[in-house]
Amino acid sequence: MVDYHAANNQSSAGGVQTYMEQENDWDRDLLLDPAWEKQQRKTFTAWCNSHLRKAGTQIENIEEDFRDGLKLMLLLEVISGERLPKPERGKMRVHKINNVNKALDFIASKGVKLVSIGAEEIVDGNAKMTLGMIWTIILRFAIQDISVEETSAKEGLLLWCQRKTAPYKNVNVQNFHISWKDGLAFNALIHRHRPDLIDYDSLRKDDPVTNLNNAFEVAEKHLDIPKMLDAEDIVGTLRPDEKAIMTYVSCFYHAFSGAQKAETAANRICKVLAVNQENEQMMEDYEKLASDLLEWIRRTIPWLENRTQEKTVNDMQAKQEDFRDYRCVHKPPKVQEKCQLEISFNTLQTKLRLSNRPAFMPSEGRMVSDINGAWHTLEGAEKGYEEWILSEIRRLERLEHLAEKFHQKAAIHESWTDGKEAMLTQKDYETSTLSEVKALLRKHEAFESDLAAHQDRVEQIAAIAQELNELDYYDSASVNARCQKICDQWDVLGALTQSRKESLERTEKQLESIDELYLEYAKRAAPFNNWMEGAMEDLQDMFIVHNIEEIQGLITAHEQFKSTLSEANKEREAIQSIQAEVQKIAQSNGIKLSGANPYTTITPESIDSKWEKAMAMVPLRDNALQEELNKQNSNDTLRAKFATQANAVGAYIQDKMEEIGRISIEMNGTLEDQLTNLKEYQTNIMSYMPEINKLEGFHQLIQEALIFDNQYTSYTMEHLRVGWEQLLTTIARTINEVENQILTRDAKGISQEQLYEYRASFNHFDKKRSGQMVSDDFRALLISTGNSLGDSEFARIMGIVDPNGSGAVTFQAFIDFMSTETTDTDTADQVIASFKILAADKNYITAEELRRELPPDQAEYCIARMAPYAGPDAVPGALDYMSFSTALYGESDL
Repeated sequence: MVDYHAANNQSSAGGVQTYMEQENDWDRDLLLDPAWEKQQRKTFTAWCNSHLRKAGTQIENIEEDFRDGLKLMLLLEVISGERLPKPERGKMRVHKINNVNKALDFIASKGVKLVSIGAEEIVDGNAKMTLGMIWTIILRFAIQDISVEETSAKEGLLLWCQRKTAPYKNVNVQNFHISWKDGLAFNALIHRHRPDLIDYDSLRKDDPVTNLNNAFEVAEKHLDIPKMLDAEDIVGTLRPDEKAIMTYVSCFYHAFSGAQKAETAANRICKVLAVNQENEQMMEDYEKLASDLLEWIRRTIPWLENRTQEKTVNDMQAKQEDFRDYRCVHKPPKVQEKCQLEISFNTLQTKLRLSNRPAFMPSEGRMVSDINGAWHTLEGAEKGYEEWILSEIRRLERLEHLAEKFHQKAAIHESWTDGKEAMLTQKDYETSTLSEVKALLRKHEAFESDLAAHQDRVEQIAAIAQELNELDYYDSASVNARCQKICDQWDVLGALTQSRKESLERTEKQLESIDELYLEYAKRAAPFNNWMEGAMEDLQDMFIVHNIEEIQGLITAHEQFKSTLSEANKEREAIQSIQAEVQKIAQSNGIKLSGANPYTTITPESIDSKWEKAMAMVPLRDNALQEELNKQNSNDTLRAKFATQANAVGAYIQDKMEEIGRISIEMNGTLEDQLTNLKEYQTNIMSYMPEINKLEGFHQLIQEALIFDNQYTSYTMEHLRVGWEQLLTTIARTINEVENQILTRDAKGISQEQLYEYRASFNHFDKKRSGQMVSDDFRALLISTGNSLGDSEFARIMGIVDPNGSGAVTFQAFIDFMSTETTDTDTADQVIASFKILAADKNYITAEELRRELPPDQAEYCIARMAPYAGPDAVPGALDYMSFSTALYGESDL
């Protein structure tokens, strides 16, 4: 049965007024209908016995058994939980009147004004007055304290019935008489709270007696509500007694109100446990991900610290390729994991803070700082390994370069020395003319110069071989052998050169003729020949230009070159005239020429041939320069198109960035309106993407044309890409800030007006309009909200809103602080109180009670973590829900 003790300790002036009105109703009903009187007798008797049996007694006749006042006083003590004055045990009428008066005085002390009910009528067994008194007691102790949605007593009870039976067909509770005649309303109340007891769909509206008896029997058997009504009486009465129905229905309300409290308590516990389970899962995920990442770093660092050298560049480049594979394939997922780890950690801390939980402390060695430290060590090893690979590749490249250089120089030298010993040992000067001897002598002098020049090459070859030996080149043996052979041969050539020189000088003294014209020809032909070779090289030279000015410079230089051709042709004719003069003198003096000019290999034919080739190249050069000029004009057009589009895009990005800056500060309308407007603004910005793509098309054409500068704009494609990405990032970040504000508002129950006030206050003190403020501005903001801050209190608050000590406070941190200061959150005491309800006011709870009241997974969660209860009232299987609740909020360890 229901315990009314808690309700009976309350009274008010409003209660007195209510009972005055109820008494007036009783006065109007003094002349009871016989059917109603029968129903009231049965109902009130059953109601009184449901309480008196707690004291081990009962009544049989309601007007007779209360006449001496003893059981009346006992009934009031049971339902109120208070002690009444000691009753008088005498059997005289005065004793009975005194006892009844004590009971009536007690009723009056509870704010009930009794009208027309006196002790004498009760002692005399007046049935109507006795029933009226019992009805007054029922109203005060069973119905008055019923409260549903700001309505109380009769109206509250009626509203409760209407709400509970609303989903059921054929049930329409409008009063406490005819609405209950078919019995469906009683069955609906039971089924709503205990669907396992009633098969509601099997009931028929045209069988009220069966319906009523079913409800009465189920209530008495399973809900401990005694049978207070007869189905036949209710069905047989045109209008059942309202007081009897209200009395019986109030028993259902009190029977089920405890279940409602348990349901509320269970919901609170489920909510708290769900948050805790989700947080614990996130903690476990963080620990596993941190362990895996640290293990991967531990395995990777020794590989990066390995410095085993290789012999060749190819072997070292294979290591470099492995390192590149590590950088591009293996490391990026780990970078993502590290980023996800930090995001998960920050999200977890935010959830813990919003749910009033202590901050998460990872196990030793798995803090974000530890992972950052390990990652820093990994990147240090990675940097060192990359530098070592590059250094080794450079070293091996230098070795291979030196070896290749050695063999190249050695091959050149060996090619040059090939046949030199035979030349130096021949006796050709013995049969030569004087001019030939002089030529041989000059040729020998030239050879000596060449030999002296080759001395440097030999020294270089020896130096390279020495360096290869010092650098521990793996094929040093073959290098040393070849170097030794070259040095030995060099000594032989030196000796033979000196011997031939001496022989030629002896022969020269015997011969004395030379043709000065040959000498003059050679002196003038050589530089002219060099000029022609240089001119042909310039005419064939490939050119690369990047703008019109450069190609115009080349055209100007070419025109200057063409202006010198007439003078060059005169020099060519002069040189050819020398050779003609040689022929003329030889013919006139009968001199037999021995052959070619001994002073030069340049023949008149070769000069003419080269001149003709050079003249043929001039128009080709003209055409090439003109084509390049046309190309540069086309490139200039491309530059102008790109610049026009780039300037428009750059201005658009700048304008939108400024607009976003203003929007993020002003923020008009509700958060949902702001979010909708920002997303529409984001969609509008994304609609500008075709202009970006158009600019990308111009940029691709410029790249394909190899254009590297643009004097028409200061924007580059890279600059605009960064600006566009920053624009998209800024609007996305602004949307995320509003979403976080919505999350904070919903989690903390902050009203829209409070958010407006917070934003207005923050913007007022955000002097720089940067979305952040320094500590002095933040102190001024707090003072403006009514906080009187000392230095220690302000330092505490700064530790909350700026845990990293950056010296700046964001709007989100400000909202988190204000919401924490101004809103209620679940506490350990609330959770303990909820468990206490489920445990029926015991200091412990059993596994069976947890499984009955909570969902299976959360019930098992509690059972697994609750310690055994060790109090003096402990029973087998008792669990300590108090220490468990405090542990949820970090006040002790699970």
